[in-house]
Amino acid sequence: MRWLLRPLFFSGLLACSLTVAGQPAAKARNFTRSAHLMGSHFTFTAVSGNDSLAWRAIRAGIREAQRIDRLCSYWDSASQITQINRAAGLRPTVVDQEVYDLIQRTLKLSALSGGAFDITFAGGEKIYRFDKKEHSALPDSATVRASVRRINYRNVVLDPAQRSVMLTEKGMRLNLAGILQGYGVRRAQALMRQMGIQGGLINGSGDVSCWGRQADGSLWRIAIGDPAFPQSVSSWLTVTDMAVVTAGNYEQYFMVQGNYYGHIINPATGYPATGLRSVTIICPDVELADGLDEVVFVKGQEAGLAFINGLKGVDCTLITNDGRTLASKGMALRYYSTQQPNPAPKP
Repeated sequence: MRWLLRPLFFSGLLACSLTVAGQPAAKARNFTRSAHLMGSHFTFTAVSGNDSLAWRAIRAGIREAQRIDRLCSYWDSASQITQINRAAGLRPTVVDQEVYDLIQRTLKLSALSGGAFDITFAGGEKIYRFDKKEHSALPDSATVRASVRRINYRNVVLDPAQRSVMLTEKGMRLNLAGILQGYGVRRAQALMRQMGIQGGLINGSGDVSCWGRQADGSLWRIAIGDPAFPQSVSSWLTVTDMAVVTAGNYEQYFMVQGNYYGHIINPATGYPATGLRSVTIICPDVELADGLDEVVFVKGQEAGLAFINGLKGVDCTLITNDGRTLASKGMALRYYSTQQPNPAPKP
């Protein structure tokens, strides 16, 4: 399970007067509500001149995220993901088209990233304690190799005709935690827009997606936290119709001989991904951004930035263990300190 930074956002509270056919309409306002969803803190903001519509849309967005969690949760005994896991190595499981399509998209991301993103990570053995303490040594190499023996996205078999999913080996497990919050935010946003909310922002514990403008007509301002100083801000950007997803690898960690090891595991090696403390992905699709931040963590700063630079419409900024800020070639941030991003290293 990942720990996600919570990018701050500053929503203007000023109202603006709108006119329709020459007649003054109700002043638009930002309506915001928080909710505990998918094991995390969510906030929903709707911009509207209609109080009733705004609150209905926010409630609908919350219910949509709850629905998706019940459908795809790793922890819910009745979810379709749990049904797939129970049948691992035994038989295929027929699932809803929505679940089938989501799993299919994750497998495409796995292939694109060379396995850096892998939803079968839950089949790995838990051999680390991320207790923020100094440990004497890493586990021996044989233990590490054995811990990831059942992790392999290629052993997830999809049958489009039957709309079924099968894990080919006993002991394998699917867990969509690396992308589910992003999917929940995307679906909630789509529903709110369908209901007539022309501007809004949803923040699912660091998975932020916004559309339209704030009530005062300004763009959405989203701040990125500084891992070295909790509750502080390192940089910010103004966006609309965009997702900004930030993940941190520093709330769950341990140390060995002064070296820092965060909780995101490289599924190919079994060792914790090292070198980065924070990754922020900017792209129009919050679901995709939610998966890409993990890809960058696993690949590391050089290969990770090269990977992002090869994708159209996606940008990235990251903070290394030694406090340096690096950015992809199209990244445009504003910094609260004098620090500016270093140029991306050459692959």
